Amino acid sequence: MSGDSERRDKDCLLRCRDVEVDPLRMEAFIEAMTPPGPLYLRSLEREALEASVPVIRPQTQDLLRFFLRMKKPASILEIGTAVGFSALFMKNYAPEGCRIVTIEKDPVRAAQARAHFREAQELLEQGEEIELLEGDALDILPGLGGDASFDLVFMDAAKGQYIHYLPEVCRLLRAGGLLITDNILQEGEILSSRYIVTRRNRTIHSRMRTYLRTLMEDPALETLLLSAGDGAAVSVKI
Repeated sequence: MSGDSERRDKDCLLRCRDVEVDPLRMEAFIEAMTPPGPLYLRSLEREALEASVPVIRPQTQDLLRFFLRMKKPASILEIGTAVGFSALFMKNYAPEGCRIVTIEKDPVRAAQARAHFREAQELLEQGEEIELLEGDALDILPGLGGDASFDLVFMDAAKGQYIHYLPEVCRLLRAGGLLITDNILQEGEILSSRYIVTRRNRTIHSRMRTYLRTLMEDPALETLLLSAGDGAAVSVKI
């Protein structure tokens, strides 16, 4: 009987290995297990999504929250503010007194972000403001602070520009600091051949692949690529 039981257990294990997990069900399960954030952040997230403004996805939020709690950065640089959700999210989970600088090129979204920052500051009665720099990150980054100015950099801007931002980002990142890059999978397009990708997206596709290879091959960085959300790269400056 024991031999039959062992065979049944082995057959069961083999069958279990062949079961495919639906990624959408997995995402829903993980999201359901995650405690909800503050009401003002959930309200802003809902407002942005209703206006078709992209904000960081729940799994990316989990990733950021984990590293913010673990790293406890004293300073954060964000490239790509949009309406300010991710900057406010990071401020909520970063240590008290953490300096946050965020860059936004679009003047309309920059104005919306400033309004959201003021609303959050009044609501939470926080003294320190998030510093928003309006303009092209390619112009702003070279004049931003001295070397090794930030403990964490969150990259979530124009995907085709990531590779151009990288030298200045590495200059500004402290040794042991984290670079978290969002949306590296480009809704799955990065997995396809460039000839399958629509012509207007081929430059972004090519530059993203170049960016990822650069992260993985740079001896000054240790990088892990993750499939969470729309994909993220977590790099540590050595």
